[in-house]
Amino acid sequence: MKKLSRLLVYTILFGLLCSNAYGQIDAKMMLINEAKKEVGEVTSEQLKEMIDDEEVIVLDVRESEQRAEGYLFSDFIPVKTISITRGNLEWEVESKIQDKESVIVTYCRNGGRGALAAQVLKKMGYKNVKNLQGGISAWAKAGNPIKTGLGIQKIAK
Repeated sequence: MKKLSRLLVYTILFGLLCSNAYGQIDAKMMLINEAKKEVGEVTSEQLKEMIDDEEVIVLDVRESEQRAEGYLFSDFIPVKTISITRGNLEWEVESKIQDKESVIVTYCRNGGRGALAAQVLKKMGYKNVKNLQGGISAWAKAGNPIKTGLGIQKIAK
């Protein structure tokens, strides 16, 4: 009976821990989804057109170790990229992007932090901010080039 009681207590505790972890994940996803709705997103194809057709600032908000994985690259037009980690955005962005009318597309690895960063930029008064849907992962999966320490890389579609 004592073993059964202990097992029941452990099962309940495990269930509570799991539900709390899922609650935290749900809360994070809710914040990310709200940010995506508020600022909007561009696809890899749309960003490629923006790079080719207009002056756009591509803002990389990944951590420095993630940047070692590579950067967005365009075949013919240099991409104006600025790197500021998500955690330093509020402190550094105004010195690097003074014009609040600039067209800015944020990106991270998979799109979540990029959306949150774009939302912060909007709140700071930047008018033309979007997030790259799916981040650099989606860019690469769409067959677009990534510049790495090994040169220009493309993932075959």
